[in-house]
Amino acid sequence: MKTLDNPITYVPPTFPPEEMLRRATEYFAYADKRRSVREFSDREVSDDLLDLAIQTASTAPSGAHKQPWFFAVVRDPDIKHKIRLAAEHEETLNYQQRFPQDWKDDLAIFGTDEVKEYIDIAPAIIVVFKENYRFVDGRREKNYYVNESVGIAAGMLIAALHHAGLQTLTHTPNPMAFLNEILERPKNEVPVLLMPVGYAKEGTQVPDLTRKPIEAIRKVY
Repeated sequence: MKTLDNPITYVPPTFPPEEMLRRATEYFAYADKRRSVREFSDREVSDDLLDLAIQTASTAPSGAHKQPWFFAVVRDPDIKHKIRLAAEHEETLNYQQRFPQDWKDDLAIFGTDEVKEYIDIAPAIIVVFKENYRFVDGRREKNYYVNESVGIAAGMLIAALHHAGLQTLTHTPNPMAFLNEILERPKNEVPVLLMPVGYAKEGTQVPDLTRKPIEAIRKVY
């Protein structure tokens, strides 16, 4: 391995084996309770909670440590409503023209349609952008493994929000270029997720889903 420039010594946390198993078991049990939510309360969420979740997401590994992500937090009701109208326009076209019938059949269990009232109701919307390339001192420079890096960061964001006791939904009203226009983001950033964030409305209904067992998703070689 090559010698690192300006290295620091890494001292990872260590636990006895039984403690490691307990921690892993508890974390899985909590993660397994996570559900995507489409019915939100308008109960307020603190900036500190959102910032800490985004900071947690930003600890994700990325290609050459370029950190090719940007998180837009939208609280302004007028901006949220503009996003809702634009998203519903695209989703109406999706459901009426773009989605193949088998995709709509698979979505039926979730009761989804083009109406996205949760964009207005949830106290915050987080829009995750991927940064396809960047500018340094006016020069265009490459980012690497952008999709993989941002995908990992988005997963960590979802886990952090759930760990804090918040609920969210990964909404992808493709095409999503309207988000660049409404939020005035540059062309090198591409929106990949629109995530309402807040608390589930009391009495929220979700599908009775089951997850694949470990035997179906893992093979030891």
